[in-house]
Amino acid sequence: MQNILFVCLGNIARSTMAEAMFRQMVKDANLQDKITVDSAGTSNWEVGNPPHPGTQGELFKHNIPFDGIKARQIKPKDFDWADYIITMDTQNIDDLMRKAPNKAAQQKIHMAYDILPGYEGKEIPDPWYSHRFDITFEQLSETLPAWLTKIEKELD
Repeated sequence: MQNILFVCLGNIARSTMAEAMFRQMVKDANLQDKITVDSAGTSNWEVGNPPHPGTQGELFKHNIPFDGIKARQIKPKDFDWADYIITMDTQNIDDLMRKAPNKAAQQKIHMAYDILPGYEGKEIPDPWYSHRFDITFEQLSETLPAWLTKIEKELD
């Protein structure tokens, strides 16, 4: 079993979009019994809120369900639970590195684009500011398949 946690600042835009998209990819690959997906935010600003309307609209446009996804803040136990903590920008990385309880937890933290050679360190900007949720969807569509391929190879 592999546990994947997507993290952004508020857990209403990028990480919730990534969670919904990756859940659908896992389902399409018939791997629901082998890969668990969740998301969280580094801040507590949006706890309990549904995904941003822009995120909902983009997911709806692509027929990707987001039922039951509500914003939450990352907890210490998440660092133990997750095999991969996939985040969106350098501020998320910095926040998570400070929150991580130990070196082993820090080694689980990756930026979404780090999976693609030549794109290491590339950020997925927060669409809360730009309102370009379509670009966020495109960027996640570039990175998430590579993460699924990597994780699928590590199963069993």
